[in-house]
Amino acid sequence: MPIRNIAVGRPEEATRPDALKAAFAEFISTLIFVFAGEGSGMAFNKLTGNGAPTPAGLVAASLAHAFALFVAVSVGANISGGHVNPAVTFGAFVGGNITLLRGILYWIAQLLGSTAACLLLKFSTSGMTTSAFALSSGVTVWNAFVFEIVMTFGLVYTVYATAIDPKRGDLGTIAPIAIGFIVGANILAGGAFDGASMNPAVSFGPALVSWTWANHWVYWAGPLIGGGLAGLVYEFFFITHTHTHDQLPSTDY
Repeated sequence: MPIRNIAVGRPEEATRPDALKAAFAEFISTLIFVFAGEGSGMAFNKLTGNGAPTPAGLVAASLAHAFALFVAVSVGANISGGHVNPAVTFGAFVGGNITLLRGILYWIAQLLGSTAACLLLKFSTSGMTTSAFALSSGVTVWNAFVFEIVMTFGLVYTVYATAIDPKRGDLGTIAPIAIGFIVGANILAGGAFDGASMNPAVSFGPALVSWTWANHWVYWAGPLIGGGLAGLVYEFFFITHTHTHDQLPSTDY
């Protein structure tokens, strides 16, 4: 049972060198991901003179996020697992695959990485706005809430199936590609409605730097619920193993 495997962790875990290295890796991976993803949107605004969103812009955003996440997960996988997303970390926690204290370290690093990326973008673009996620016309907060739950469920389920499941075998080698693909596909599905965040850190950085908090709770609640559900479902129905809370081997997620 996943609930039985949940652990808080020991206080000294927060200062262990391996935990700090893992958190720093999450900071760098999230910075890489947000800089490319958010930067692609800013580049679109630059080229179109802040014009209206277009299908081509949506495809470009999907590709930029898919490629950047593939790289961000790949470069962090052997150090931290390459979560790059508080919802992924939360899903791993409720499934008993990471302790609470290590998860909090990851969250802090991910939020700082996203914020640093947006500050660098704002500086390097001479003050352009780091646009916060927002609802499109005619989309309610509850529409967006469901979108974020379902899309993030798909993302974290993919993470479990390709990276966390001990039975994944050779499938683990394509985990970063699969994770990037599901994010790109979900952006094509939900981007026109609520921006398709699936990642509280990705939403937090632009919101903080631009100080735009309208409906921001949706981009936390939806992904965390979706990620938590995915972790519980996959761990409960598909994973059968005796779990310990030691750090995952470097070859694992």
